[in-house]
Amino acid sequence: MHQFQVQSIWDGFEIGGHQIAFTNSALFMVLTAVALWVFMLGGMKRELVPGRWQAAVEGFTGFIASMVDANIGPKGKTFVPYVFSLFMFILIANLLGMMPFGVIGVHPFTVTSHITVTGILAIISFGIVLLVGFAKHGFHFFSLFVPHGTPFVMIPLIFLIELFSFMIRPFSLALRLFVAMTAGHILMKVLAGFVINGANAGLGFAALVSVPSFALMIGITVLELLVCAIQAYVFALLTSLYLNDAINLH
Repeated sequence: MHQFQVQSIWDGFEIGGHQIAFTNSALFMVLTAVALWVFMLGGMKRELVPGRWQAAVEGFTGFIASMVDANIGPKGKTFVPYVFSLFMFILIANLLGMMPFGVIGVHPFTVTSHITVTGILAIISFGIVLLVGFAKHGFHFFSLFVPHGTPFVMIPLIFLIELFSFMIRPFSLALRLFVAMTAGHILMKVLAGFVINGANAGLGFAALVSVPSFALMIGITVLELLVCAIQAYVFALLTSLYLNDAINLH
């Protein structure tokens, strides 16, 4: 499990008796932000005939804009930059954690495999939903927890159920991404261990254990790359759906 350990790179400074260090987790979040900045900077040339880079940026922005418009409607245009940034940050962070930096002696760190990171992203999204909901509707926002047509005697019970369902959203957002990335990386590490230990045990074990494990590891790696994109999409999709509830009060 050492691949998930947060390790200090620079001791940093001390505030109120607490050491504020720059860790491998912080490093990969900075690399993610820089990669996203470079991606957007290189693709915002506004050429009449877009090149591949500009087409890629326009493709991603158009994809997120279409998703937000389909889930929220015209009022969701305001939130496209946030949902796009959220999607791209998670996607790039996931992919950076899959890069074979180990060949040069640097172990990649997947920041989304830590619930502290996914939890903060979920809390930010949930906080925006609450701010939008109360700013737009005031206390009428609580009507979200009482579906239309609910019998009067059932309102207290339905209200509590809907409120609990609403409050559990940030936990489900954080856990879904955290569990998916952690499980995938553990599985790849286990298969890599089979490959190495089988090869060290002799030719027979290499043929019986290492070769099948290596073939399976390739397949799992491809699947994990797909999971990187799917989890970023699911996080952004659910965020837009939650925003829809706050804006349109369904």
